[in-house]
Order: sequence, then structure tokens, then C-alpha cells
Amino acid sequence: MNIAIIGSGALGLYYGARLQQAGENVHFLLRRDYQAISRNGLTVHSCDGDFHLQQVQGYRCADEMPKADLVIVGLKTFANQHLEQLITPLLDEDTAILTLQNGLGNEELLAEHFGASRVLGGVAFICSNRGKPGEVHHLSQGGIRLGEFSAGLTPRAENIAAMFNRAKVPCQGVKDLKKIRWEKLVWNIPFNGMCALTGKTTDLLLAHPPTRALIGDLMDEVVAGANAQDLSSPIDAKAFSAHMIELTEGMGAYHPSMMLDRLQGRPLELEAIYAIPLRQAAARGVELTRIAMLYSMLDVTEN
Repeated sequence: MNIAIIGSGALGLYYGARLQQAGENVHFLLRRDYQAISRNGLTVHSCDGDFHLQQVQGYRCADEMPKADLVIVGLKTFANQHLEQLITPLLDEDTAILTLQNGLGNEELLAEHFGASRVLGGVAFICSNRGKPGEVHHLSQGGIRLGEFSAGLTPRAENIAAMFNRAKVPCQGVKDLKKIRWEKLVWNIPFNGMCALTGKTTDLLLAHPPTRALIGDLMDEVVAGANAQDLSSPIDAKAFSAHMIELTEGMGAYHPSMMLDRLQGRPLELEAIYAIPLRQAAARGVELTRIAMLYSMLDVTEN
């Protein structure tokens, strides 16, 4: 399959490298890593085993890339205004677009630009970060759940999931994309925001009883907002939150992506992870007061 990776950060580089390792024809849109990867290839340091790709098809500009069967979007959501320009040159008649971005609203934006029938969404639960140019570090986890934006579970979604599985990426196709989006927010909203705001890693927040309790309260609010959204089945707040805490304890001293963005002076993904979920919950009569407070504190520190 001809695959284009748009957004070659830690997520895009890792999943693209796994797909290329499995024999797919992968093309990366690169920025800071272009020189290093062109010269020395791409190195993946992984908890599942390190590997190196000597020959990588990298490009500085989307206009130089070939048409794709599948476009995988890993771009940070604060750069979504560039998606139309970046993806349009890659489209053929049947090109599918899979966004693995954080938060809500990404599928809707892609559908508006390119048509709902092209669009799939997925959530990636992965601990990864960038190393020096030309390197990516996969620390733990790595699974993906994905589904169609408008058509439930389809053969196309199942085929893409099977492709990831062949590439040693655990992947499951699902019927209810909205539900898995909100489930990911159960982790993203407390941990991304609180780590970015406090400068403390996930293990330190969980080791401190007051912040651990606040994480649980925030998770409960996310589930309340989610269960007002006509999901295929409700999320069990107690069981799902306990599962998220258990997974996070296994990550050690983890720096979530929003914390790294704050430390490196980049914008935060506040619209997709906070503002849109708050609006969607409020539209169903659910006020998420703790989440709104966390959002306001993150927002004011951006200015």
C-alpha cells in the first residue's frame, strides 16, 4: 500500500517506520529530521526491539510526494489549518485519510475539506518521544483503535487494522469512533493538562494523594460528558478510570505530549482536547466544572 505520513513527529515516525519495516511503501513529510534521515536513515529505539531503516522516502513538501492509497495524519491539532494544503496533493480517487490526532473535531474538519467517505479516525495509546534528528523512542504501549467517521465498522477499516497488526502494531477496528475518542480523553484531559501545568511527570502526580484524587475526579467528569453523547454503550467510569491509572503507573516517569510542548515552547492542543469536549458536553446539558477550570488555567498561561 502507498502510505503518506503527514506529521512526522514521534507518533508519525514510529508508526510509519513499523509499516515500512513490514513492507508497505511509506512516504514521510519531514521537517527537522529531513537532513538526518536523508543522510543516515531512521532509527527506532523500541521497548519491543530496536531497528534501523537505512532507506527512507522523505520529502520537504507535500507537492513532491506521490499519490497515496492511505494518508495517516499525526499532525499536532494546533496546525490543523494546514491540513487542506498538505493533503490535497496526495489524493487519488479512492485515497483514504486516517487521523490519529488527539481530541475531538479532527474527523469533522477532514470531512468538510475532503468528504466524509474518505475519513477514518483512530486513537493511539503510545508512549513515545523524539530523540535527536533521525531517531524516535518508543517507550511502551503502542496500540491503535480505529473506525470510520460515518459508516461504522467496514472492510476498509478492518483491512487497515490488519495492516497495522502485520506491522507489529496491535490494532482493532471499532464500530463507535465517538466512544473511543472520548475514552482517550479520559487519559488525555487530566494527565496532559496537569503535567503541562505543574511541570511534574505522571508518576509524581499519581504519588501525591491530592493530585491523584483530582485525576480521578477529572476522569469521572470526562466519562459524564462522554456518556451524554449517544454512545453505542456507556463507559464504566470506575472500571475504565482504574484501567487508565494502572496503565499510567506502568509508564514510570512519563512526559505527556502537552508537557513536552510546553517545555519546548510550542502551542498546546487546547481546542481539540479541552474546548471542543467542553462545548459538546455543555450542548447535552453536562457542565464539566473541574475540566473547565483546568482548561482556563492552561489557556491563560499560553498568553
